[in-house]
Amino acid sequence: MIWGAERVLVTGGAGMLGSQVLLSAPDGTTVIGTDLVEAGGVTAVGVDLAEAEQVAALFAEHGPFTGVIHTAAYTAVDAAEEEEELALRINGQACGCVAAACAEADVPLVAVGTDFVFDGTSRRPYRIEDVPNPLSAYGRTKLAGERAAMEAHPRGTRIVRTQWLYGPRGRHFPGTMRALAAEREELKVVDDQVGSPTSTLELAPALWDVLAAGSAGVYHAACEGSCTWYDLAVAAVEAGLPDGTERARIVPCMSAEFPRPAHRPTYSVLDCSRLTRLRGRSLAPWREALMTFLGDSGEEP
Repeated sequence: MIWGAERVLVTGGAGMLGSQVLLSAPDGTTVIGTDLVEAGGVTAVGVDLAEAEQVAALFAEHGPFTGVIHTAAYTAVDAAEEEEELALRINGQACGCVAAACAEADVPLVAVGTDFVFDGTSRRPYRIEDVPNPLSAYGRTKLAGERAAMEAHPRGTRIVRTQWLYGPRGRHFPGTMRALAAEREELKVVDDQVGSPTSTLELAPALWDVLAAGSAGVYHAACEGSCTWYDLAVAAVEAGLPDGTERARIVPCMSAEFPRPAHRPTYSVLDCSRLTRLRGRSLAPWREALMTFLGDSGEEP
């Protein structure tokens, strides 16, 4: 794909990632955003992506598209344990419907996946060929979406798994930690789950690169390096504070101290080498990306 007169559909356009994908569109590209609601100043076309007829109408009315980036998802990890049928409809069925429409139009699809398809038992970064084994309803429904998309459009689907997202729009862990640190004297943060915090400022351009130049199959996309949630909380809270400034005491703890409905993988670092080869560079190191995000967001420490 050579950018110039492209017309690309971005689903989930009002969300944290989708809105950044819209803002990161290459020059000369026309983008159409869809979502169930309009939020964050994003103009979105309302459509139920799990209904094949609505997806077909979307393609007929707003196309022809030259590609699709599918970021729409049910992302309430804990709530999915009680709402797995709904999560499966959004994460599984909708992904299959979008892929089928892309296959009919013969255009490439980039579908965003998750590290939650893995069980966390590895002690080296997960490779694209590693066998998924999700622990949670969220992970199962996202894996179902991957499989539905690949079945419906095997020659054109690129699955891009990512993890630990944060960005300028929506709620996110770094922002929550900074807000709580301003209100409390002590924060307890989990220190036995390891992953790679990933900024949407880094991920969104990578998704455009996969759409433009990638071939079908699975990619992993996350910022370089790894840390625990505790490490990320410390880095986020300390960012921008002058030396000697008092801050909330951040205390590491075990996941067992904060039981949640959904099981999380204890280790979910992703091997992103296929994406690095495609782009000729990796996503930024996670600390660097965090500092860039906090600087661009204008958040006060």
